[in-house]
Amino acid sequence: MKWNEDLMLISPAYAQSAPGGALGGLEAFLPLILIFVIFYFLLIRPQQRRMKEHKAMLSAVRRGDKVVTNGGLIGTVVKVINEQELSLEIAENVKVRVMRDMIGNVLSKTEPVPGEASNDTVDPAAPKDAPASRLKGFFGGKK
Repeated sequence: MKWNEDLMLISPAYAQSAPGGALGGLEAFLPLILIFVIFYFLLIRPQQRRMKEHKAMLSAVRRGDKVVTNGGLIGTVVKVINEQELSLEIAENVKVRVMRDMIGNVLSKTEPVPGEASNDTVDPAAPKDAPASRLKGFFGGKK
């Protein structure tokens, strides 16, 4: 009889320690979703903000700015060739052409020249032939 009593006591103990059921559908993916949200706010959004700031910096580069390329060259912007290319002077009479996207940082900005038109603003009220009429005075022609 003693054996039966022990068996009766052990049986409920095993039943109580049984593992719970497996997580269902959305509960199984909840940790992955949580990790993705954390990565988004800690990595992706700050990187997008840095990219936007870098793009704004590149669009504001103009002649006379001292810049550093991604390759480590330090030079002064001599000429903006087109939307994607710049001419840098890295030493006296040594000029190189670089892609605008390869500018890593602007070390010093220059003030815009008062007579020089900015890339961002165009005066719609200015006459189309105004620069040509100004040049006539330089070459001895009548205004």
